[in-house]
Amino acid sequence: MKYPIGIQNFEKIRAEGFAYVDKTATIYRLAQSGTYYFLSRPRRFGKSLFLSTLRAYFEGRKELFKGLAIDKLETEWKSYPVLYLDLNARDYVGAESLEAEMNRHLEVWEKQYGDEYHERATEERFLQIIKKVYDQTGKRVVILVDEYDKPLLQTIDDPKAQESIRRKLKPFYSVLKTMDEYIQFAFLTGVTKFGKVSVFSDLNHLMDLSLDKDYVDICGISERELRHYFDEGVAELAAANSMTKEECYTRLRHCYDGYHFQPDTIGIYNPFSLLNTLARLQFKDYWFETGTPTILVRQLQKTDYPLEDLTREEITTDTLNCIDVMNENPLPLIYQSGYLTIKSYDARFDVYTLGFPNKEVEEGFVKFIYPFYAPKTKSKSAFSVTAFVREIEAGDAEGFMRRLQALFADGNYQVVGDEEIYFQNTLYVFFKLLGFYVQVERHTTNGRLDILIETHDYIYILELKKNQSAAIALQQIDEKGYALPFASDPRHLYKIGLNFNTATRKIDDWAVK
Repeated sequence: MKYPIGIQNFEKIRAEGFAYVDKTATIYRLAQSGTYYFLSRPRRFGKSLFLSTLRAYFEGRKELFKGLAIDKLETEWKSYPVLYLDLNARDYVGAESLEAEMNRHLEVWEKQYGDEYHERATEERFLQIIKKVYDQTGKRVVILVDEYDKPLLQTIDDPKAQESIRRKLKPFYSVLKTMDEYIQFAFLTGVTKFGKVSVFSDLNHLMDLSLDKDYVDICGISERELRHYFDEGVAELAAANSMTKEECYTRLRHCYDGYHFQPDTIGIYNPFSLLNTLARLQFKDYWFETGTPTILVRQLQKTDYPLEDLTREEITTDTLNCIDVMNENPLPLIYQSGYLTIKSYDARFDVYTLGFPNKEVEEGFVKFIYPFYAPKTKSKSAFSVTAFVREIEAGDAEGFMRRLQALFADGNYQVVGDEEIYFQNTLYVFFKLLGFYVQVERHTTNGRLDILIETHDYIYILELKKNQSAAIALQQIDEKGYALPFASDPRHLYKIGLNFNTATRKIDDWAVK
């Protein structure tokens, strides 16, 4: 089986015999039921391939669709002129680089349809091209825009450059609304949605499919599609890893499934990781390795965001669907970038709860952000997670605490933002890392941090205090009865109290009981 890894051209996939997950019934439904659409999905989720398939369909290239679902649905196969704007191909540092990319596309179209307006503003040139295409062909135009938001995302840390790009994009995209009589169909894709105060303010006629339950599988791969199209590949992967086929399906689901774009709907697999795993016969973090969430970490630090709230804060539909609030709340940006997904929804209050979609994303994200929060130790090897895990599993509570204390004592602990939040985030990331190897649970209530660690032979209950004492922390463990649920558990239980001194930024007191 030939896996189309990194191939975003529908014609190439069909002509060269690559595996193709048939999304053409969805394309037919969209073409028959509306005109203007927008879709937000994480990077490498199949958006470009979907647009390429739309292009082939509207160009009337019937031969490419033989044997697919749309072959039985479409009877007319009309062709339309297509204007395809791909903003993926350039790095953007300001309005000048954006204008250069727009000019590249405009010049191609003007060479074909006439360049009388080539000295005008880009939005006027775009408008005139749409009209000229219609006048010359007698057909309405199809407009496809891939990664409309890439210039905005690449300048997210430069407000001045981003504002110049906004001023350039807004009138350009507004042409879609003013030229309605000349447009047959329009589809815009991106990772994020910049909302009412940004480039979308004039595009209120776009139908947003991003959170539409009828289109959750418009991109990506569902469990049904995995079993239908790739069962042979899964069998090969299972054999290569000494697993049964069902065990292999379970591991694939655990590693790469779990994206939900509406609650109580089917989970969607990340196609990039899934196809790489099947092609290479090896489980790895393929999607995460193709890009790092540095921007997201900076937003988390800038807003003093408590990391534990990533998977428990409730967020409204309006907030989730727009990243204009990212300087106050980074969750929408993190969600739309694919590092969090929808876990539940409360219709009464119109609020969502988010969570990590799968093992690949959770482990990759936590491992990536750890250096941004952890003290910069002088002797890294002495403080590896491996050593902590071994001490926990051996029941060496004293050794574990000495190592944890030394981690802060030896490190250059540079706090960004609120001191207490930053330290709390450091411990969150640290114990998250431990949790990938041993069972770690954390519960925070009213500013209190409780940590529960369980291994095959031991139980650890940790209570954290700030600017108090280890004795007070141990007292709280007893007074609150944290150990009572484990009274009949045969494993050895340790109670650990520790105090963090915000003045010295060190653990200055700890005790094991």
